[in-house]
Amino acid sequence: MAKKIILSGNRPTGRLHWGNYTGALENWIGLQDQYDCHFMVADWHVLTTALDKAGEIRSNTREMVLDWLAAGLDPERSVIFVQSAVKEHAELYLLFCMLISLGRLERNPTFKEQVRDLNLSGEISFGHLGYPVLQAADILAYRADAVPVGED
Repeated sequence: MAKKIILSGNRPTGRLHWGNYTGALENWIGLQDQYDCHFMVADWHVLTTALDKAGEIRSNTREMVLDWLAAGLDPERSVIFVQSAVKEHAELYLLFCMLISLGRLERNPTFKEQVRDLNLSGEISFGHLGYPVLQAADILAYRADAVPVGED
């Protein structure tokens, strides 16, 4: 029987810290032998809410992958990849965007909470509004059985 597929990832917004280890990496390391694991550097996700960090993505990506390897993620047991290097993410995202209405995205409770909590007003990018669509494309591209992630 084939192993179930796990997909998870982090946004390369800065150096990893203890919270990243205890909140994600420690769990990922333990999943590597039980599942077919895919761990993604979610570089496009940075652009949805932290466009001001775009210039740091490349160096943060390199540092993140090195930290993942040092913490115990094993490329012999898991697939480690950068989201933007897999064109199918963008293709699937584009197709999904053609299927969902703007109103449905605007009614997303998580989006409403972010607008309130971050004091966002005026110009909100479609990337931010369509963030859940990008997440869905990531998950469905790999037909993931489980997606260990944070609250969003």
